[in-house]
Amino acid sequence: MAATDSIMYSLERNWEMVEAAISDLDYETLARQPNAHSNSIAWIFGHISRVTDMFIMHRLQSKPELWFADGWCEKYGMADNVEGLGRGADLATWKPPAKEVQIAYFEAAKAITREYVPPLSSEDLEKRVVFPPTALRQEHTLGTALGQLVLESVAHGGQIAYLRGYHRGTGWYR
Repeated sequence: MAATDSIMYSLERNWEMVEAAISDLDYETLARQPNAHSNSIAWIFGHISRVTDMFIMHRLQSKPELWFADGWCEKYGMADNVEGLGRGADLATWKPPAKEVQIAYFEAAKAITREYVPPLSSEDLEKRVVFPPTALRQEHTLGTALGQLVLESVAHGGQIAYLRGYHRGTGWYR
């Protein structure tokens, strides 16, 4: 077993669950907030992509995020800055992009993860990484940083599956 097999298995299985949960949802359902202080499926879905992009590109490789480099911030109708992670007053006024745009960013985030993670060795996973200055300058091993990414992805994938059930009934497990 490769050192990264369990990481990729967890991410891939979560991605499958998220894809099943949103597959038949229309724009209105994706954009609907359960209440004024809660995130919509669309926001959480974009957040998963955004966090994956930020971890893989910026935090772990010190490369420009796809969010900026490929213009996803404009496609999402958000400012070209480091915000846009699902916090603050912008939540109530944000209008999600088309479902196809959301899926395309998700696919781009998955692609960079599939390219970066599988070749990592056990030795690579033990290397110390310090998250860049835009974060809280925390030091991790590469393995624990990827574990944090898995945690983020699975937590938010579960939220999407729950909200899918809340709005439309079961369907995330197909």
